[in-house]
Amino acid sequence: MIDDPLFYAVAIPAVLLTGISKGGFAGGFGLLAVPAMALIIPPVQAAGIMLPILITMDIIGVWAYRKTWDRKNLFILIPGAFLGIVFGALTASYFEDAHVRLVIGIVAIAFVLDSFLGHHQGREVKTPSRPRGTFWGAIAGFTSFVAHAGSPPFQIYMLPQNPDKTLFVGTSVMFFTAVNLIKLPPYWALGMLAPGNLTTSLVLLPLAPLGIAIGYWAHQKIPHAPFFRLVYALVFVVGLKLIWDGLVSFI
Repeated sequence: MIDDPLFYAVAIPAVLLTGISKGGFAGGFGLLAVPAMALIIPPVQAAGIMLPILITMDIIGVWAYRKTWDRKNLFILIPGAFLGIVFGALTASYFEDAHVRLVIGIVAIAFVLDSFLGHHQGREVKTPSRPRGTFWGAIAGFTSFVAHAGSPPFQIYMLPQNPDKTLFVGTSVMFFTAVNLIKLPPYWALGMLAPGNLTTSLVLLPLAPLGIAIGYWAHQKIPHAPFFRLVYALVFVVGLKLIWDGLVSFI
């Protein structure tokens, strides 16, 4: 079990933010958890610690959004995600910590820039598409396998369809529930669910329902804009730091 106070100073707000995101507030900002933890511990270990917590959050989220999700898009996205996860599992042995930090950092920066530049605004509303959905589902599966960072590819596919806010959140919850359950066997096989990691997960686990409850309440009551600006800044800074750490490792 991790006993470094600095780790918990970072992990506690990161897990809470993940729960808030899972509860339907703050979009895909749950991707901040692994990058934040990866500033203190190896990113692969951070991913292993987060998976049981994410699955617990998924169970709560599925109940909250059980009546509101897009069946057609899920049937397109999940097979693609399965392919991405399989690719991630087969190539995991080739990734060093520096590579993973680079991937996480690039995804984080791309997420912020995509949102900042208004990539989805003013475009023609799209409809569900198997080729696009399979492609972005696979990318989401791979980035989720590496660092639980599947939200940006998922959003790139879903947001141009201009979905209802609650339908979008419900579809996201159902998609990532499936993705996280698919990840369990390869994570176990790769030793990412070692006893020390699971014990640390257990310590952080009570934050899961608290974060979900805050997110669900905030989804109904609080304007997103001020909170979004703060978290975008955090994601951007953490992304830059991880890219820097990854590049320095190769020098």
